Amino acid sequence: MSSQPSDPLAAVDALLAAVEAGHLLPVPAERVRLREAAGLTQAAVAQALGVRIPSIQAWEEGRAEPKPERLQAYRRLLEGLAQRYPAPAPTPSRPQDTPPAPTADPALPPTPATDTIAAAGRPAPRTPHTPRRHAVQQAAKRPTTAADPRFPHGPLAVLDGDGSAYGVDGIVLECPATTLIELVEWTLKESGLGAARLNRNGKDSDPLIVLTASAAVKLGLPERLEGREERRSLRLANDHPVVQQIGKAKWQLTQRGFGPWPRIYRAADGSARQCVQLAILSWDALDTRSWPGVAAMHPADIARVLGTYAQRVITPRGSTAVSGLELMTALRPPTKAVQENGTWVSGHNPGSLGSQPLAPAPPEAIAEHPVVVNSGWSGGFLSEEAYQWVRDPALLSDAECLLPYAVGLDLNTAFLAAAARLTVGLSGPDHFHRPVFNKKIPGSWLADLSGIDLDPCLPSPFTPDGTRPAGPAWYQTHTLAYAQELGYDVQPFEAYLRRETGAYLDPWHDRLKTAYLDTLADLGVTAGLTDADFLKAMEVHQQADPAMAAVLAAIKATVKGGIGKLRERPQGRTYRDGDPWPAMQRPTWRPDIRAAVISKARVNMHRKLANMVKLTGLYPLAVLSDCVVYPSPGPSPLDFLPYDASGKPLMGGFRLGATPGLAKLEGVQEMSWAVDLMEKGLNPARHIKGGDAVLDDGE
Repeated sequence: MSSQPSDPLAAVDALLAAVEAGHLLPVPAERVRLREAAGLTQAAVAQALGVRIPSIQAWEEGRAEPKPERLQAYRRLLEGLAQRYPAPAPTPSRPQDTPPAPTADPALPPTPATDTIAAAGRPAPRTPHTPRRHAVQQAAKRPTTAADPRFPHGPLAVLDGDGSAYGVDGIVLECPATTLIELVEWTLKESGLGAARLNRNGKDSDPLIVLTASAAVKLGLPERLEGREERRSLRLANDHPVVQQIGKAKWQLTQRGFGPWPRIYRAADGSARQCVQLAILSWDALDTRSWPGVAAMHPADIARVLGTYAQRVITPRGSTAVSGLELMTALRPPTKAVQENGTWVSGHNPGSLGSQPLAPAPPEAIAEHPVVVNSGWSGGFLSEEAYQWVRDPALLSDAECLLPYAVGLDLNTAFLAAAARLTVGLSGPDHFHRPVFNKKIPGSWLADLSGIDLDPCLPSPFTPDGTRPAGPAWYQTHTLAYAQELGYDVQPFEAYLRRETGAYLDPWHDRLKTAYLDTLADLGVTAGLTDADFLKAMEVHQQADPAMAAVLAAIKATVKGGIGKLRERPQGRTYRDGDPWPAMQRPTWRPDIRAAVISKARVNMHRKLANMVKLTGLYPLAVLSDCVVYPSPGPSPLDFLPYDASGKPLMGGFRLGATPGLAKLEGVQEMSWAVDLMEKGLNPARHIKGGDAVLDDGE
């Protein structure tokens, strides 16, 4: 016999409530109809209700029902939609041999049959040849904001071999292209892809189509570059059928040819650009250091990663280094419209680097540069590089050697922090003899700092390897300004200075800083965390969301790569010293700006190292670029960083936090491990993270 309920009335009430709840919502098919009638995506509904897209899919398929905390909101949405979009009256059935006439939504413009769009913010009509697609499960956590009506489907799409083109926010387009030319035409005319300019005087971002391996093969491309020459040059041969096809169709390739990031274009049609950027995944377009794990993701997840990067940084145009450089130009366009005699013409945009390259001063160039080779320059070169320093093991005290741990601190995007409010030269260099030093003028100065005595347990702030200067050398303004800050008289012998100056990198810094902090917040590292909570959040942030972790890695690579590109060296086996190379012929080939950023970053590092001695008495074991290793009584930065009696971090030394320039934990090892590396002449900062992790040298 079944057991009797302890409270029959309560049980009956609960049963009635359950029956009533089952009728609160329309049947699953009606839920789909109402959402689609309103032109809402599953992603938009999920965002509004605070749930994930799979939950909406489950509710619409009848596999699950909303939990009580979401039920009322979902019911209210459906009831509101039902009032606006009542169910159509049934129509008489037609004979089987007479297909129903297609109907069009009068609120929508005509849509080509080859461009059926599903889950894109408005419904597309069904046709026998273009079945509706649903939004993918993984969508960006934040909806696309301020969408440009010219580019309703976002900046890019990832094309798979079945014709599905995955875009941002769960959008899936159907691409009918079977050739590369058809793909270009579809992208420009029907896809709705692209992004608005980042500056009123700039240019809109060209649409990006990322090709999976199967999509590349479908379009006639090899899955991987074949042949020794193609692999060496990273581009298709000029006689490849696809390259020939592009030329026959009156399209063009850039000087880079058809490589992992080919750009296909025609001359602009009036003010409208005709250019499509491609990225070929199976040709290693997304390198694993800058985009960890992304190439192996599902196309929808790749679209989420690249789409988030595009919305927060810039639509990728190549490697993260290339994108970092492109971002500088996009935010500070070289020209703007000006009036001359009542006519609008293209003129110089103040604050930019202009549209023509500037020859560097001889000491700012590199040995291969024509300025050096053709002039016979032998006066030395500017050597402003990131730190690579290890303390002499003989200078370790017994007390330090007895400490159990070596703890590595890494400064968040140190080069980005150095770019903030950084005054750089905007005009060409002028040569001066016996100038009076002025820390406000950017340039290169020849001075002798070898007579300055500094603490031998700290690296010299004047050289990348931390050794004492041996005699006169060229220094960037920030390095000499720091010598002056330390109380030394600075008397340069000569200098190459720039009269026109400005904070060229400010908008670049601001956009990348916001992107960095927003992405960290997506990973659970938010503002206002205590130092202890910050360390805990950083321990797990990469596991919180692999897609957003990849975006974060790409943002950091964009910073370092963009600064490195300012002094890109010649490449290729056939290059000879003195010949011009493509990189040096662009306005953004500016080794003096690169030197200014790195000089300021190194000075900032030394200032913190010196302040740590004053605040704690601790000396570093080693420094590599933006990573410093300290001996510690415990395995946490909290065991040696300076705090006041109330627990507030002391200013001047290293402080923990997410903001660029603040520190995070890089790694922890035993002190004996660090000492052993130092005695072998190796840098503990390069290996403190453990495993196969090795820091780069600053670019």
